[in-house]
Parts: sequence; structure tokens; C-alpha cells
Amino acid sequence: MSDHTGSHPGITRLRNYFLTGFVVSAPLAITIYIAWSLVGWVDSWVKPYVPARYNPDNYLPFVIPGFGLIVALVLITLIGFLTANIIGRTIVKYGEYFLDRMPLVRSIYRGLKQIFETVLSSKADSFQKVGLIEYPRRGTWAVVFISSEKENEVNDKLAGREDDLIAVFMPSTPNPTTGFLMYVPRSDVVELSMSVEEAAKLVISAGLVAPEYRKKTKALVEDAHVVRPAANSSMLEADQPARKSRTASSRPKR
Repeated sequence: MSDHTGSHPGITRLRNYFLTGFVVSAPLAITIYIAWSLVGWVDSWVKPYVPARYNPDNYLPFVIPGFGLIVALVLITLIGFLTANIIGRTIVKYGEYFLDRMPLVRSIYRGLKQIFETVLSSKADSFQKVGLIEYPRRGTWAVVFISSEKENEVNDKLAGREDDLIAVFMPSTPNPTTGFLMYVPRSDVVELSMSVEEAAKLVISAGLVAPEYRKKTKALVEDAHVVRPAANSSMLEADQPARKSRTASSRPKR
């Protein structure tokens, strides 16, 4: 017995409308929720330290969300401005000196500082390429981010066993912030042309959101066909003076 309800065009159209609306609304709603939660979290930390005379919540009949976030951004910018000066650098230097004398605190501080400097630095070379490696067995491929190609102690210790090792990070699905750091031979890594953002979307969506590689290739081919006639016409124009010169030289002198 066939299911006439599932094949009805009206029901199918409504289902497609619902799925389209869900795809559009769900990411937007989740983004707004995360942003709103972040603003509330910062406000709960900063507002208690703001003097009552400067807190607009004490004068207005409603609460202003984001006031604590604005205060935090101003303070962080002010700290950065003071740190850029000689006096600020001196204070930070002495502060780090005292932190280095604390056994547990210095390890946490050094690790967090290195992570933030690596992530926020515009000169960071990490995670600029995407590749594939065979994992967990031959014939099965996994997406990896190429972390670093610089020489370090790992490369030096394994120089006799493996040649030209590079560090790669294999993210987990659907949370790409967790995964495995591995050192593999460069010859075992197949580099891809997709960006890190596209690869992250591919990992998070479990392969459902893949970059449109074929359309990009087709566009490049069409651009190549458009350029070729121009190149041929320029070659013909370059040949025309030569033909004119031969014709002029072949004319008999009067």
C-alpha cells in the first residue's frame, strides 16, 4: 500500500519550507544565544566592581545589557596603551618576574600566554594549510591541519628514523578544538587547496558542508578560455608589423 500523504506535493513543499527555515534560523538563533550569554557573563563579572554613581542601572528603570562589556573593553585597551609605554613595560616585567617565582602559577601563566600570543598574533604560521593523511589505516583518509613545518627537538631526535617530519593536528568531529597532534613524514601528507575555514566547516558538519571545488575549477577553466583569444589576438598584432616590414622590403626600388 503506497503512502499518498508523503508523496503529496503540498506536504512536500511545506516540509521543504520548514527545513529551509530551520537551516536559516538555527545558526542565527544559536549565534545570538551565545553572544547574549557572553555579554551577560561579562556583565556579571564587571558590574559589581563599577562604582554605584557610574552604573546606569541605578538611574534607569531598566537594565542596560553590555555595559560591563564596554567597561571591560575600555579597561583592556587602556592596559594595552599603558603596556606599550616604558613605565607599563617595566610594571609588566616585574609582574612576570614575581609570577615566575610561584611554582604552580608560573606554569599556568606561561601556557596561557603562549596560547594567546600564538592565536592572536598576525604573524602566526599555524593552521594555514589543510591536508590529508591515511588514518587509522591504509586506504582511510582523515583531514588534518598542518600546524608547523619548523625544525624542533622532535625533528632532531627522529632525524635518523624518519625524514622531513611536519606537525599536523587531526581534529575531532564535531568539535575541532579537540584532536591529536602527530608528526608525520611530509611525503605522507596530501595538501589540499581548501582554506582552514572550509576544512573546519567540513569537520564540524561531519562532511555535510563541503567546499564547492568543482565550481571553482569550472570558473578557472572558463577564465582560461576567455584569456586565450586575447593572447592570440596580441600574437597576431605582434606578427603584423613583421609582415608589413617584409612586404615593404620586397617592393622594387624605383
